[in-house]
Amino acid sequence: MTIDVWMQHPTQRFLDNDMLASLRRWTGDAMPAQDLPIDLTIASMDAAGVGFGLLSAWRGPNGLDLVSNDEVATWVRSHPDRLAGLATVDLDRPMAAVRELRRRVRDDGFVGLRVVPWLWRLPPTDRHYYPLFAECVELGVPFCTQVGHTGPLRPSETGRPIPYIDEVALDFPELVIVCGHVGYPWTEEMVAVARKHQNVHIDTSAYTTKRLPPELTAFMKTRTGQRKVLFGSNYPMIGHTHALDGLDDLGLSDAARHDYLHGNAERVFTRLGQVRS
Repeated sequence: MTIDVWMQHPTQRFLDNDMLASLRRWTGDAMPAQDLPIDLTIASMDAAGVGFGLLSAWRGPNGLDLVSNDEVATWVRSHPDRLAGLATVDLDRPMAAVRELRRRVRDDGFVGLRVVPWLWRLPPTDRHYYPLFAECVELGVPFCTQVGHTGPLRPSETGRPIPYIDEVALDFPELVIVCGHVGYPWTEEMVAVARKHQNVHIDTSAYTTKRLPPELTAFMKTRTGQRKVLFGSNYPMIGHTHALDGLDDLGLSDAARHDYLHGNAERVFTRLGQVRS
């Protein structure tokens, strides 16, 4: 069963935000004019044989609320056999952020924390993150983030794997980190950091199978890389069928394909077993 580790069910607030103008150009400016039912997201998963997905909440500074934890919790409750949540928090309120993460994991069954650094213009080495890293370790959930350039109209510097992910992994060797969007144009840096640190992983969200950088696909075929790369779509920016098209052409072994599509996700997101049982 394929697991998608980076997807969002978009609210109208998310789709209408000015910073996503570049994404609207890529999709032909064909954004809907009203909130969409969660069943459309489930249908996209069904069309591609994706059995389970991790829905991300999105929050930024100054009260920017694009997809709330409450909304994600509601969608997960409507399809608990298909969806789990990744929490968002307010970095400007550190203790409230820690308590929110704790509550969402313990009470609502969320399986990780996602913070998108370019939304905050704060790299992951900023002190605002560090209480959350400690709490992720205590809760046994991954810290999920974005690496590489930003498609949205925001600066890209916060997405550098080196120094940012490298230094976080040095400071918190027990922290499980999942880096989405493959790190392009610094994919070689991202692969190097994943090789170096036991608990650093990469997900392929925002890239179709046919557009995955060759240095990443080569890494996936190594003994280390086979256990380090997870499938993600970045739905709705990329539909699930489109994201997986060309999978047979990657030349992965049966074992590597198993790990990429679901084995690594089941191992990295340890709470998945609890929410799916």
